[in-house]
Amino acid sequence: MPSSLLARRFVVRGRVQGVGFRWFVEREAHILDIAGWVRNNSDGSVEVLAMGTHEQLAGLRSRLREGSRAARVDDVQESEAEPVAGLKAFRIEGAW
Repeated sequence: MPSSLLARRFVVRGRVQGVGFRWFVEREAHILDIAGWVRNNSDGSVEVLAMGTHEQLAGLRSRLREGSRAARVDDVQESEAEPVAGLKAFRIEGAW
């Protein structure tokens, strides 16, 4: 993995389940060329693992804070994560 590749874990809280938020995150990640995944958590939050450059992750962070049209983002928590070897694309986990 390139040394410039960073990984971040985001937990987004608010009205972010049942409003297409995971599909919004997937689309934005594809636009930014970020690898990782997004999933709903049982507590009503949405969790994102994202891998990319500092600039790519900053772009995603900004979009997560803004949210999709139907969502209401109250809080975005960010923490460092370990890059996952072999993860090259972005996917939705737990989708129907």
